[in-house]
Amino acid sequence: MDDVGGGGSSWPYAKKPQPHQLARSLTYHHPYQGQGRRLQPARRHHQDDPRTTRIPHPAVVFYTTSLRGVRRTFADCSAVRAVLRGFRVAVDERDVSMDAALRRELQSLLAARGRGFSLPQLFVGGRLVGGADEVRQLHEAGDLRRLLEGAAGQDPAFVCGACGGVRFVPCPACAGSRKVFLEEEGRTSRCAHCNENGLVRCPSCCS
Repeated sequence: MDDVGGGGSSWPYAKKPQPHQLARSLTYHHPYQGQGRRLQPARRHHQDDPRTTRIPHPAVVFYTTSLRGVRRTFADCSAVRAVLRGFRVAVDERDVSMDAALRRELQSLLAARGRGFSLPQLFVGGRLVGGADEVRQLHEAGDLRRLLEGAAGQDPAFVCGACGGVRFVPCPACAGSRKVFLEEEGRTSRCAHCNENGLVRCPSCCS
């Protein structure tokens, strides 16, 4: 499937498959990220056996917006979110209206693929799936289920207790004020840890 992008209207929820395990998280986490562990090499006589090879979960990254200024865009974002929840997969949801850096990140990804900026956009395993129209068409054809195979599981009813599902929290370094006091210089300075809104991505549910 070629990379595609665009927008479209909403559609019904997906049927829910039954994964073996559901991670209690709203976003994708690599099982070894930030844990200081390394995969142990397989024994020599099993190195080429696919049954003993650990395959990383494909990351499901969803660029969206929580702003309702453009009704169709907001409806498209809600529709794609609903379909992903129906598949019970862990989603790294990136709200470009909450952080300008995420908007620039998506603009760069789309420009590299010769695409104009639009929302929503779905990536699976680093591959651009597309916007609402593309997701709807893949879902109706039964191909979206195949693309999401192997993704980490997620309980769709779970809401992060730290951020309430917003995926952003006030910066702990400046308490959301965007300013920190430099004692050695006797002055305040712009906090280097948060975005333009004094927020950081929630450390409890965002990778």
